[in-house]
Amino acid sequence: MMLAAELRLHGVSVVVLERELERAPYVRSLGLHVRSIEILDQRGLLERFLEHGTRSTGAGSFAGIPTPWPRLDTAHAYILGIPQTITDRLLEEHAAELGAEIRRGTELVGLTQDDEGVTVGLAGGTTLRARYLVGCDGGRSTVRGLLGVGFPGEPATTETLLGEMEVTASPETVAEVTTRVRETQKRFGVGPVGDGRYRVVVPAAGIAEDREVPPTLDEFRTQLTAHAGTDLGIHSPRWLSRFGDATRQAERYRVGRAFLAGDAAHVHPPMGGQGLNLGVQDAFNLGWKLAAAVAGWAPTDLLDSYGTERHPVAADVLETTRAQAVLIDTAPGPRALRGLLAQLTGFEDVNRFLVEKITAIGIRYDVGEGPAPLGRRMPDVPLERGRLYDRMHDGRGVLLDPTGRLTATGRADRVDHVVDGSPELPAALLRPDGHIVWLGERQEDLDVALLRWFGNPSERAEEFGPAAGASSAPS
Repeated sequence: MMLAAELRLHGVSVVVLERELERAPYVRSLGLHVRSIEILDQRGLLERFLEHGTRSTGAGSFAGIPTPWPRLDTAHAYILGIPQTITDRLLEEHAAELGAEIRRGTELVGLTQDDEGVTVGLAGGTTLRARYLVGCDGGRSTVRGLLGVGFPGEPATTETLLGEMEVTASPETVAEVTTRVRETQKRFGVGPVGDGRYRVVVPAAGIAEDREVPPTLDEFRTQLTAHAGTDLGIHSPRWLSRFGDATRQAERYRVGRAFLAGDAAHVHPPMGGQGLNLGVQDAFNLGWKLAAAVAGWAPTDLLDSYGTERHPVAADVLETTRAQAVLIDTAPGPRALRGLLAQLTGFEDVNRFLVEKITAIGIRYDVGEGPAPLGRRMPDVPLERGRLYDRMHDGRGVLLDPTGRLTATGRADRVDHVVDGSPELPAALLRPDGHIVWLGERQEDLDVALLRWFGNPSERAEEFGPAAGASSAPS
């Protein structure tokens, strides 16, 4: 849905094919990290998410080890607690508002492609033709399989039961039991989700042959008793599911005119809560590039840069979750490692390194040689008239020019020239995803960056006028 919305911002016709008739009722992800929050802010979506979420400031965790946050270069130094069901709904509403066509109950079963586009076969015998296809269809991706893309990694070695249900135990008892068990078993948790229901997470007895078959309530009772000495009187389940700790990544993210994003491109254990965030950030990277290709101004290697940039990011997340999976093991060796890392997090540099990894604000894409901020995302900065992220709602690039001496001539349809900012701010060129691709003063150097990231100038682009180009007022 995030990708569909990004494409619609640029006027690209989009069809979302969704096999399920309804949004999933279960809550796998419980929150959004800093970079995802910034992305929502850059598109003018944050307020509607804040209405449904709870801000948690000052601390996070790495493999269950508290990591008090240092001062971060962001206007959003918090985790936004919000159930995935709400995130899914808000992003779908956003995509629909922008004009995306969403077809529920529609299953993709085949695909072929040629130099001009992709033809997909749908269950029921019909077909659909498009310029490009993106498989956002999860860890068991049909698109990935049809493309023949390898998915190397490690199979699941543990399994965890997850469900939402009611309990007869008192809230005080639930809290006491959870605190006690989590001292040693970090894969255990029972917490309220409203309306008298609790989210229950407990290690499974083994690995199911078919993880799509949901567990039974008796399985939950057995495992709760095994780990906590009580089943807390669980009853009346709303939904029950299971997940494993398989860690895999697609060998490549692009095959011709077809791409992979989100869990179709990478799966990993949920430690650190990075899965949903990683997928949203994939979409944010790919959307403007795909729109540029459709519009005809994309530089030759722009689409390839999606995989070049995002594959290493996901690989790093996989390594981080592998490390956390080891650290939460209850064996003596991992427990000793946890103790050592807990001491190391007392050093601010170590703490900052871990926090920036989990929150994704430490990502730096390789956009060429230059000053240290090059390739990193630009944090929101105050301008003389408003703030930077307010100027990014339309999904175009930004030439931030405090001097007013620079120009993005011929690219007013894709770059907003913002003559604003304090004299201390350097002039900067930002991609539509907010990453810095040029810093400096010389128009000649800027022209090189504009050509690389925003293609050749177009005389027609100037028809868009001040609203899309040179502007001192927020759009």
